[in-house]
Order: sequence, then C-alpha cells, then structure tokens
Amino acid sequence: MTREEKNQEIEKLTERLEGSDVLYITDIEGLDSVQTSNLRRTANKAGISLSVVKNTLLRKAMERSSKNFEDLYPVLKGSTSIMMAEAGNAPARMIKDIRKKKQEKPVLKGAYIEEAIFVGDDQLETLSSLKSKEELVADIIALLQSPAKNVISGLNGAGGKLAGLLKTLEERAA
Repeated sequence: MTREEKNQEIEKLTERLEGSDVLYITDIEGLDSVQTSNLRRTANKAGISLSVVKNTLLRKAMERSSKNFEDLYPVLKGSTSIMMAEAGNAPARMIKDIRKKKQEKPVLKGAYIEEAIFVGDDQLETLSSLKSKEELVADIIALLQSPAKNVISGLNGAGGKLAGLLKTLEERAA
C-alpha cells in the first residue's frame, strides 16, 4: 500500500468516525470463512457496518478526528475490526446473540458511544442493556403521560360518582 493509498484510507476512516457516534472495536481473528460470512450477513441485517482495519491506520484516523478516542488506543493490538451502527446497543446485542450459539468471537476490545468509552469484553453486558434514543424518548413520553392519565381517570371516576349522587338526590326530592 502506497503512502497516498494509506492517506486516502485514513481520510475515509476519519470521515466514518466523524459520521458515527457508535464505534465498537472487536477481534474476529480465527473465524473461518463461513463464520465470517455469517457475521457480516448478521451485522448487515442489524444495520451494523463491519470492516476489518489496520490498527495504525485506525489510530491515525482517531487522532485526526475531532472526537476523543485516546482511551481506546491501548486496545489497538492484534486483529481489529470495527462495527458502526445508529443504535449504541445494536452491536453488543448482536455479539451476545452470536455467543449464544457457542461462538467465542467476536471479542469486544472497546467501544465509543456518544463520548463514553468502554474498554474490555466484560463491558458487553452493560453495552447491551443501554437504551437507544428512541427507547429513551418512548420511556419519557410514557412517564409524562402517566400523571395526566391518572388525573383524567380520577376526574372521570369522580364525575361519574357526582352524577350518580345528583341523580339519587333528584329521585329522593321527587
């Protein structure tokens, strides 16, 4: 690879890093061609882009990025692949699903999710339980609607009681 090709690859990686708030750095070394193909297919279906990168090129792209990836530099050793997605928990959930099938790889080296950095495979459970923006918005809306629903049902219930009392008093008076 010539210096110009390396610079072009670094520029492409930098653009991808700038365009995504979710980056998972994983190790898929040792997967055979069938497993790798299945992993790529699964990632594609889940809306996750998966690519194998050279550590030095990825580090240079991280250094050129406006985001702070400094804590992830130590994990850039050995075979490295990156996963990018819209939802912060999508790659973690995919990795957990793959592991349920008795497959040890991919191994999570580290992750960058909207300025938060997670290092190590032991963070997989934490990452998979993160809620996406859409899930958080839905939770907030449900919480905001709950008190209003309680007030409305209380008024409806009280209104029904009041109407019943008035009817009873009317019948007694007549």
